[in-house]
Parts: sequence; C-alpha cells; structure tokens
Amino acid sequence: MLEQVTACPICGEKEFSKHLDTLDYTTTREPFTIQRCSHCSLLITNPRPDESSIGKYYHSDKYISHTGGSQTLMDNIYRTVRSTTLKSKLALINKYQSKFNLLDYGSGTGEFLATCKDANWTVAGVEPSAEARVKNRKDLNVVDDLSKITTQANAITLWHVLEHIHELNETLAKLRSLLTNNGTIFIAVPNHESYDAQYYKNFWAAYDVPRHLWHFSKENIKTLLTRHNLRLQAIVPMKFDAYYVSLLSEGYKNPGRSSIIKSASAFTRGLVSNLKAGKDNHSSLIYIAGT
Repeated sequence: MLEQVTACPICGEKEFSKHLDTLDYTTTREPFTIQRCSHCSLLITNPRPDESSIGKYYHSDKYISHTGGSQTLMDNIYRTVRSTTLKSKLALINKYQSKFNLLDYGSGTGEFLATCKDANWTVAGVEPSAEARVKNRKDLNVVDDLSKITTQANAITLWHVLEHIHELNETLAKLRSLLTNNGTIFIAVPNHESYDAQYYKNFWAAYDVPRHLWHFSKENIKTLLTRHNLRLQAIVPMKFDAYYVSLLSEGYKNPGRSSIIKSASAFTRGLVSNLKAGKDNHSSLIYIAGT
C-alpha cells in the first residue's frame, strides 16, 4: 500500500514540488515520483510503500546487500570492491574509536560485522530482513528490531541505510540514546548533488526507488545531525561508489549497448564525478559525528 508523506522530517514543511519521475529498475519497474521540500530541499520518494508493503521491493537477486547476489559480472564487481571497502571502513572506525562495542544498523548479510568481530570488536547488528539475517554468522548478535538492543555502543554505523528508514527521526533518536558519551556515529548515504547524479538524472541508480525513501544533500544531513545533538566531525568520500553507481546507471539508461561500451562509459563518468567532486561532493559520502 502506498502512503503519502505530508510533512518534511527535517524542517516540517508541508509543501513539495516535483523533482523528477523515475522507475524501480531493480524489481518491478513501477514508476515513482521524487518530490522536493519547498523549504529545505530534501528529496522525498512520495508517495511510497508503507512499512508493511515495502518488503516485496527487496526480493530480488539484484539486491545484493540482502541476498549476497548472484554470479553476474555486476555482482562479482560489487563483491570484489566490497572486500576492499570493508577494510577501509574498519580502518575509519579505528581512527575515531578504540575497540569496544560496535552496533551496525542495517547489517545486511553481515560482512562488515564479521570484519569488525574478527578485529576484536564486540559487535551487534540490526537487520529487519529475515532473508539477510539467515546469512549472518551465528556469533554476530544480529536481531530484527532496534528495540531489542539495550547495550550502548561507542561506535554506531549505518552504511547506506538511513535513506531506507521510514521513521527517520524516531530511529535516529533511539540510535543517539544508544551512543555512549564521546561515541561516534558513521552515516553513509548517496549524494544527489554529485556529478554522476546530475548527469544520469532519472536513470541515476542511487535514487533506487522505492527502497530509498529520502535523498539527502550535505545540508540536509548537517541539519539532521544538529537536531539530534550530534556534532559533525568529518565528511569522507566513498570514491568507488561513483564507478559502481555509474555502471548500474549506464545499464538503466542504455540497456541495448554492449557491456564493453557501458563499462567504458561508466568508468569515464565515475572518474569525472570524482575529479569534479572537490573535497566532499562525491557520489556517496560518509558523515562522521560525535556526541
């Protein structure tokens, strides 16, 4: 069932304008509209599936963070890049926090949690998808709902998860309450102000409707962090994302092209996106904030 967002979760504005129309390219090819808040410019998938009906849009081998993926070229590229980024994510966590308790919200099939566990962190995860949870290692302490987490953590991570959350402020408030004094939260989200987003427009894969409910700018995230008494410490680029998102976007925009041409074009667009990004306007960004 579709539901209408009537107020912006960041500023409370109730007036929206159309940003663009796009499709669910991953599962159903249904059309969806992305609207822009008239005050703070947050982009919102609106209307959207409610929490009781969103699940079917994740049921696809293409949704690799829940299924582990298949043996397609795209999924193999994803897994190869993931093995590298897992190590860089762990290094980033260790730069800001000493080993203690880590909570990964939206832990998917558990690869990041396993990396942290093997590096002697005490870990817990939250993953609503039963299909994804069953693929987690048994020693990772993954539950289906945030209400079941009672122990505070000095590091909380959300890797491309915030954009999926229906109850945005309620969830952030709960996560904030679970963060220790001097704790750090790491939030990775796509950046629709990046070059690759502007180039691909409605074919930009990181819009990923209707799974992505919110589409944030840097100012949106800064406002949201301040609202929840979190102090922004740094913004870190995820440079690999420009190439992967461009590769998916090429497939959506030019489905009839050969794989070689699409791959070459995607590499070019990803490279240009990173070169044009400057300090912090990359395809995806990690926001690091503390208490």
